[in-house]
Amino acid sequence: MTRVLVTGATGFVGNALCPELLGAGYDVRAAVRRLDHPDIPEGVEPCLVPEIGPDTDWAEALTDTQAVIHLAARVHILEEWSKEPEAEFNRTNAQGTAHLAAAAATTGVGRLIYLSTIKVMGESSTTPFQETDTPAPEDPYGMSKLAGEQALAEIAGKTGLDYVVLRPPLVYGPGAKGTPLSLMKICQVAPPLPFASVDNHRSLIHVGNLSDAILCCLEAAKAAGQTYFVRDGDDVSTPSLIRHVAAGLGRPARLFSVPVGLLRLGGRILGKSLAASRVLGSLQSNDAKIRRELGWKPRTNVVQGLNEMAAWFTSGK
Repeated sequence: MTRVLVTGATGFVGNALCPELLGAGYDVRAAVRRLDHPDIPEGVEPCLVPEIGPDTDWAEALTDTQAVIHLAARVHILEEWSKEPEAEFNRTNAQGTAHLAAAAATTGVGRLIYLSTIKVMGESSTTPFQETDTPAPEDPYGMSKLAGEQALAEIAGKTGLDYVVLRPPLVYGPGAKGTPLSLMKICQVAPPLPFASVDNHRSLIHVGNLSDAILCCLEAAKAAGQTYFVRDGDDVSTPSLIRHVAAGLGRPARLFSVPVGLLRLGGRILGKSLAASRVLGSLQSNDAKIRRELGWKPRTNVVQGLNEMAAWFTSGK
């Protein structure tokens, strides 16, 4: 039986992915900071691994391990505690990834899958990003994830390590936190929102679709050394996203029109230009490559996925 080490197994994506791996017949080991962590998926073998960085001891976790799925990362923190956040992002997402890749190569791991992000390309797009476009990250998170990609490619070039990079957009679904959870809370209250005139396009991916894409990349020989964008396939505007989520919650979507220029101006005045850009701008990717090369396609569309997330939210879980 093939053993797969999953970092970030207790997180949102990891909790969806691990049961998929078990169901596909893999022996799953989770790198965790606490052996008694309440979110370790059932049927997964926990392995104690300290905080991920350039000095992490991977020896035990990688023993008799044939593949690694690297989900763990330092993500955006609402209340930043570090006085040097860029250094902390780089330590975990770039140096930590490089160290794991080197250890994996040394121990003979067959394949390492690295979960990156669409944000390595920037915060907005005029046309959907493709894998051949030049990355241009705009924040410490995106920069550190790109540095992780580059470190992984460099180590693979020196050692022959087999790797795959996935760049998902915003991930949503049951168990979601961050932006998807905030959106559901807002739609549950159903306040009037000034976004009816917004005509943008945002790529999304349901956590089940992302898990399926990871499994596909784990098994497909053609994926070796490749970078792929993944998405649900139906990009949505901000007002349509609000309408879908509100409908799933059984709540009205109270949208009214304010010129987009005024909304952007308001964002600048309030010091929230980046947040305004994310609500008003477009951020799309083109997933034709993974569909063409690996035959992958999402099993859940946006409407189905948002309804599933809303049902989880209303269940109180």
